Amino acid sequence: MEILVYGTINSVTLALYALGFALVYGISRLPNFAHGALYVLSGFITWSVINTLGLPYLVGIIISLIITALIGALIYQFFLIRIRGMEISEIIASYAVALAILEGLRWGGFKGMTYTLPSFIDGSTTIFGVLVDYQRLVVVAVGVVLVALLWAFTHYTRIGLALRGMAQDERAALMLGVDSDIMAVVAMGLGSMLAAFAAILLLPLGNIVVESGYNVLILAIAVCIVGGIGSWAGAVLAAFLIGFAQILTVVYLGSHYQMMVALLAIILTLILKPSGLFGQQKELEERV
Repeated sequence: MEILVYGTINSVTLALYALGFALVYGISRLPNFAHGALYVLSGFITWSVINTLGLPYLVGIIISLIITALIGALIYQFFLIRIRGMEISEIIASYAVALAILEGLRWGGFKGMTYTLPSFIDGSTTIFGVLVDYQRLVVVAVGVVLVALLWAFTHYTRIGLALRGMAQDERAALMLGVDSDIMAVVAMGLGSMLAAFAAILLLPLGNIVVESGYNVLILAIAVCIVGGIGSWAGAVLAAFLIGFAQILTVVYLGSHYQMMVALLAIILTLILKPSGLFGQQKELEERV
């Protein structure tokens, strides 16, 4: 039962890590390698608003979401728009922005284990005989609701339908009057906000450290590659596969092998099925 309970929690956590990355790439084909840096940055913004400015926690959350979304949109507007379509350049540019953010935070003194966010709900309960704290239950509940809201947003709103149109057929969407650059800005802003939302939910479970930005990026990439780059459904399914595999590894081998599961999943997927579970990319045998 511990594997079932904590496997589910870990899977929802991985899905939250990857949703923003999958959304940006699925809509605009932009590999946002600044995703992990924005995750950490939003945590430091929230902490600063609460502890430096003395504002309420809810206000800090709202400010963090807005600022992170704006930064994501600005990253596209000032960096990625000039090299869009050049995949290697997009990766290098977005990762350079990530390094600037993360190392800038480290240089600014945000290091060590002193930065934490308060839990939404203190305490714990027992589920199927397994002790689970309320914050993790909040993560699972909010994660499920977030996926449902994203589905509704992309199916029943004008902006969401435009984003789906760009994801399915960019040329057809352009012919119907959808502006590709505007949709890319919206996607980057929304994806960055999802990264911030994940940080606000998950960082109360630990400390805010610069190194977690690199870990979040690796885990998000692993989930998206296994699920199929650009597939949101594939990302959710892959999050559960990798999430349970990590918990089994922790139980039977040790916690220090947990990250190896994600790296091994990337390698095996690229060797055996490069398009992932639900990806639209051509298989290796189709390209040779």
